[in-house]
Amino acid sequence: MVSQKTTIKNPTGLHLRPAGIFCRTASQFRSKITFQIGNTTANAKSVLSVLGACIKVGDEIELICEGEDEEEALAEMLKIIEDGLGE
Repeated sequence: MVSQKTTIKNPTGLHLRPAGIFCRTASQFRSKITFQIGNTTANAKSVLSVLGACIKVGDEIELICEGEDEEEALAEMLKIIEDGLGE
């Protein structure tokens, strides 16, 4: 298991379009990918879970990856967040 905290930078947070990018990217990996915000843990591969977390700009989330490609998955998830999730 690997994990790392990161801050959401895109101005609109994780609304539908960036949430879709987030989930599509997570779904490319075999590892279980979740994220934690406050006391809530959500599945990064589920658009409904991501939207339900109501993540806004400036929110800090912790990405948690468990599985055979966990290192690669964490690196890619951090990269797309750093790049603004398409915005």
